[in-house]
Amino acid sequence: MRALKHLLLASMLTAVPLSGFAQESVDGDPDVTIRQEGDRTVEEYRVNGFLYAVKVTPKHGKPYFLVRADGDSNFVRADKPDMLIPAWEIFSW
Repeated sequence: MRALKHLLLASMLTAVPLSGFAQESVDGDPDVTIRQEGDRTVEEYRVNGFLYAVKVTPKHGKPYFLVRADGDSNFVRADKPDMLIPAWEIFSW
């Protein structure tokens, strides 16, 4: 009987539309926050409050982007990915 109640509850929950969990549409330009940190300028790019990229412009040197590596707040440089792809030569003739 208890298993039947759980099965009934699970079926009712799957029948309910999950429209509340739908993400907002991504329209328009991203929100950019610019701030000065010491000798560098940091620009944060957000869409619907979600931080997806950071541009760092040092006073001396080339600017670089930090992008999300995963769903958490781990950022990696866009020009230096962590994944190294091996380029071994297997056959040659």
